[in-house]
Amino acid sequence: MRKKKWAEPYLCEHSDYAMDNPVSYKGSWKKILGCSVLHVEIGTGKGDYLNQMAAMYPEEGWIGIEKDRTAAAIACRKAVEGLQMHKQKLIVNDAEHLLDWFDENEIDMIHLNFSDPWPKKYTHKRRLSSEKFLSMYQYVLNKNGCIRMKTDNQDLFEDSVLYFQQSGFMLDEISVNYRRSPHPEDAITEYESRFMSLQQPIYRLQASLHNVCDSKINMIK
Repeated sequence: MRKKKWAEPYLCEHSDYAMDNPVSYKGSWKKILGCSVLHVEIGTGKGDYLNQMAAMYPEEGWIGIEKDRTAAAIACRKAVEGLQMHKQKLIVNDAEHLLDWFDENEIDMIHLNFSDPWPKKYTHKRRLSSEKFLSMYQYVLNKNGCIRMKTDNQDLFEDSVLYFQQSGFMLDEISVNYRRSPHPEDAITEYESRFMSLQQPIYRLQASLHNVCDSKINMIK
């Protein structure tokens, strides 16, 4: 994303909401936000999904992670202008530092929305659904926690299904055309809206750490 001159000053002005390295919050997010359910979206972009979901579920805690500082500034401005900062925070940094900010079993749900597919094989390790990141998710998710992933990229989706299975996650839901049916409970991201207008399928999965005997795979063709 092209840098905007106002981005850095704006992030500095709202550093109580958009934080660079909130290590002091580790283990205390639910207490700080005053919630019993904690969501984390990795790769928040311009904040449309995070802000819409926070508005739809105002009693739950919502944290976005975005390393692009201009995108983060745009997301921050949307939250500030929408007065949606009560149970919501933004971390402006790379998600590879996730374990510095969240304690074991602290997160209830992780959202991965239209993440960079890193299509070349030698870059696959950078994917947010790669083994490296899944091992971190396993640590910070509580025993009933789950991950919800949406993408327009078929290769990323197919590979991710294997990544999740190989890392010990159970696939609770798989959809290869998620928006074929209405899902008013789930906000539509900026990228998602664009792909839907082009009649492209949206791929979605939900993965959890439940015991295999307690989980069913729901395949929606």
